[in-house]
Amino acid sequence: MTDGLITLIVTTYNRPDALEAVLEGCFTQSDRNFEIIVADDGSTEVTRDCIARLAARSPVPLRHVWQEDIGFRLAGARNRGIEAAQGEYILILDGDCVPQRDFIEQHRKLARRGFMVTGSRILLDEAYTRQVLERHIALQSLRFADKIRLRAAGHLNKALQLIVKLPDVGREKRRFSYRRIKGCNMAIWRSDLELVNGFDESFKGWGHEDADMVVRLFNAGVMRKDGAFATEVFHLWHREAQRDQASSNKKVVLEREMDRTTQAAKGLREHQ
Repeated sequence: MTDGLITLIVTTYNRPDALEAVLEGCFTQSDRNFEIIVADDGSTEVTRDCIARLAARSPVPLRHVWQEDIGFRLAGARNRGIEAAQGEYILILDGDCVPQRDFIEQHRKLARRGFMVTGSRILLDEAYTRQVLERHIALQSLRFADKIRLRAAGHLNKALQLIVKLPDVGREKRRFSYRRIKGCNMAIWRSDLELVNGFDESFKGWGHEDADMVVRLFNAGVMRKDGAFATEVFHLWHREAQRDQASSNKKVVLEREMDRTTQAAKGLREHQ
């Protein structure tokens, strides 16, 4: 467990309505010892204006780092966020994943040297996501009855994980596995990110950047913990990204698992 400053990196690209819902969730956190960095993969002025407006009333420090839009470069945006971070512990959150009020608090409880945490998510369907964004529904304020009702109506893919919180027992994963790797909700010590040279910007297109990070950390001796039944976020619906390079990216991850690669081919050090 850490009692130091946590940096929450929220990645985004041209979806300001979802980003606003996410940041509103961040503003209601029970644990306020954190900062927010919005890592932007080239959004337009609409997103910039949204962030500036919200930063003006943020209860914690909020900064915006931006890179030119020359195609999908999520790894690069995340690395820019890591570079700007002041915290010793880094949480990675996608800009369409609304945190519950105890998101920071629960991740802090699970933080332990020698481990990273892959968090968990609750999927919203298209119809309810539209309602949330149009009516500005505060997902982090849903009551017990609301969660049960939404699950019964099929608007959430699960609800028990929102209701039951389990302690930090039996969460360690001693072997690498693809199961439950969610880059949209991930926590890593900054020193461990620097150890493996951050996210790998050499990956082409969308797919498996998160698994690559987990396997390289594992190869470097950093184990993984499962954040289910503690760290759940509400994942707003969106159309699935085109898996143009997913198969080739997975091949790279499998090769790195076999040859024990630890370093990103193009990562944090290449920004220096």
